[in-house]
Amino acid sequence: MSFEDGIFSLNAEKNSKINQKKIMENEKDHWTKIELQIYILMLCANADMQETKEEIDIIKSKVDDETFAKVYKEFCADTQDESLTKIEKNIAIHHYSHRELNQIRKEMKEVFFTDKNFKMMERNLERILNNMLY
Repeated sequence: MSFEDGIFSLNAEKNSKINQKKIMENEKDHWTKIELQIYILMLCANADMQETKEEIDIIKSKVDDETFAKVYKEFCADTQDESLTKIEKNIAIHHYSHRELNQIRKEMKEVFFTDKNFKMMERNLERILNNMLY
């Protein structure tokens, strides 16, 4: 093996490890459809900067405790900008039917209207999420 072949081999191995690391990081950021749905609903519950017990109970009723805890932990660690970026990225990964999108919108409204008051911050978030979903 020549010196140049050895250098090429080392560079190829290094690039392979870098690409594998990027793939693993990207997979870590991918959610299932249900995890994305729960994350979106958590953002809706927090739109007015407070999550009520009723909002959390509605969200919990849609998923098992383990999935809720995993998504909730990640949600609590994210800023609103990070949340919107993650949502947008994950929406692009999944191919939603029109029916699935309508179901998500229906559940968003259910969370927004839990307190029977659709506040301006909630309306703004709904508009942002609708633009991402459609």
